[in-house]
Amino acid sequence: MKRLGLRMRLTLIYGGLFFLAGSALLWITYLLTARSLNGKFVKVLGARPPGSAAPDSDVMFQQTQIEMEQRADKALNEVLQWSISAMVMIGLAAVVIGYLVADRALKPLNTVTETARRLSESTLHERIALEGPQDEVKRLADTFDAMLGRLHRVFDAQRRFIANASHELRTPLAINRTVLEVSLEEPEASPDLKALARALLGTNARYERLIEGLLLLAQSEQELTTRKPVQLERVVRTALELTPAKRGVTVHEDLRPAVVEGDPLFLERCVFNLVENAIKYNARDGHVWITLRESYGGGGAVTVENTGPMVSPFEVEDLFEPFRRNGDRVQSGRGAGLGLSIVRAIAEAHGGTVTAKPRSEGGLSVTVRLPG
Repeated sequence: MKRLGLRMRLTLIYGGLFFLAGSALLWITYLLTARSLNGKFVKVLGARPPGSAAPDSDVMFQQTQIEMEQRADKALNEVLQWSISAMVMIGLAAVVIGYLVADRALKPLNTVTETARRLSESTLHERIALEGPQDEVKRLADTFDAMLGRLHRVFDAQRRFIANASHELRTPLAINRTVLEVSLEEPEASPDLKALARALLGTNARYERLIEGLLLLAQSEQELTTRKPVQLERVVRTALELTPAKRGVTVHEDLRPAVVEGDPLFLERCVFNLVENAIKYNARDGHVWITLRESYGGGGAVTVENTGPMVSPFEVEDLFEPFRRNGDRVQSGRGAGLGLSIVRAIAEAHGGTVTAKPRSEGGLSVTVRLPG
């Protein structure tokens, strides 16, 4: 029963109750009919006063009584058979009618379900606006509309916060960077002042990367506003050109054409973060392998593998959490710990998935699958 839909369960319950009530009514009718026949026909024949007829007539009377009893039994059996047949036919018709009634009764719930399935962050302005009496389904639809209104306000506030934070956080850091760079160019600045300016400039750069990563993570978790066919091979090659090289690390490419649906800028950042992480957390004279394949049924899959330190299988999932690094949570100079978090957020925003597994020789293998 649990595997059946609500409409089918209601139909079966309605049909079962109908047959149960029909069976009870049938047997009650059968018993009452049998009692009526015995009381009004069969027993009437036995109401003759004793000695009112000759012995020969007694034999004839008994035969007549037996014949009447047999006819009464035959009539009862025919009534029972026809009643069962009629109950089965009417029951089947009642099941069909119950199915149609259940379908009509559940139609408002189907409207709620379809609206919820169609909604996304960009369509939160839509409402069910169910019309009808204030019954349970109407109250459910109104509650759902009120929830959509609250979600719409929350997402609007989140967008405004990201826009304001982007401006308010980047501006002072940009000013600090400019002041420090000017101080480094000042010819009268002492060596100690220049050393302090370089240290502060490095700290400022790390904070800029951190804020940039946080804002990108927040934006990538939003609903995509741009969706168009993207040549993933071109995106991967562009990301490889932008990725800073690391001395001693060799990058191997095996790219084949694949087309996906999405935002090319976000996809480029997704691949960039994968390759950057693979190069950054690598061994001396290590290797990075980048593979692009077209997925079965459309879309594409990007796999980035690297050599490097051993990774425990139990720690792989934690690497996708914000501010987590492979064996390092303290040294901010190696990054903000947001690279793989942004990769997962971008992939999920595109309807894709990210999987990772440690390599037996050390390092990590990360695969991003994107739909076409």
